[in-house]
Amino acid sequence: MKDLLDMACLAYYQDGSPILTDAQFDRLAELHNYYNVGYTPTDGVRHTYQMYSLQKCFDILQPPFPVLGDDVVCSPKLDGAAVALTYINGQLTQALTRGDGTHGRDILDKMKYIAPHVTALGGIVQITGEVVAPDSIENARNYAAGSLNLKDLEEFASRSVYFYVYGIETDGSQCGDTWEQQMNYLKEDGFNTVHTHVTNGFPTDGLVYRINDTYDFNAMGHTAKHPRGAFALKEQQDGVVTTLNDVVWQVGKSGVVSPVALLEPVKIGDATISRATLHNLDYIRELNLEIGCSVEIIRSGEIIPRVVRRV
Repeated sequence: MKDLLDMACLAYYQDGSPILTDAQFDRLAELHNYYNVGYTPTDGVRHTYQMYSLQKCFDILQPPFPVLGDDVVCSPKLDGAAVALTYINGQLTQALTRGDGTHGRDILDKMKYIAPHVTALGGIVQITGEVVAPDSIENARNYAAGSLNLKDLEEFASRSVYFYVYGIETDGSQCGDTWEQQMNYLKEDGFNTVHTHVTNGFPTDGLVYRINDTYDFNAMGHTAKHPRGAFALKEQQDGVVTTLNDVVWQVGKSGVVSPVALLEPVKIGDATISRATLHNLDYIRELNLEIGCSVEIIRSGEIIPRVVRRV
């Protein structure tokens, strides 16, 4: 299972062509205690400041910290490709993909088209945000991430992609005592931000809750992967339990032979499901599947039925 999730991370963060949907990845990661996020690029450049991922919450009634009160802010979680920009003495000098959070791939030549070249802030500043495409574009997230892989700069310049800021790290230069003040400052400095600009029309995959006061946020610290003062509220896709009646093998268009679960027919949404993919033999072994056992099924992306666990 780890190999499958590692492959899913690589496809999602590097290629922009996910092999699992967010709902499916989240469910499998939760079931199998998988905590890796991102990938380590072979041509990686070190980030000026580590890019942390957000811990996930699927129930707003059980948040990692209280969300009621004036000191917590909420913003949309845009679904695109995370990018970090470094400015030194006001000049844009580095732009990297997220990678594994410590190293990313150099995309400075592309980000110069969609991000300000200068900032009024002095010293060393890292500004993080999301490259997104309008949700009117089919597979908008893949379109945005794939744009960062283009070799043709003219083609990149012609694409409908935008950069929205959600975070800033500095070496001491101050642009506000709260996250809202920081976002307002960056707006005046020429940046689009998730707080000050309309994000309707762009794909999202949840909400972000964050401690507004920067001192309190920093005082809460970080785990190895996540800030303790922020989390992403995501919708968990509900699964349906049915019985695994049999397994058959089918040959795909590429010639790859893969197993398919034959299921006791069950209704998911507006569809009756009787078959679901099982990926490969290792996947079957990892889930410890046997003929006659109960399994949980989800419709990945509301289309593709998948077995996610043995019940």
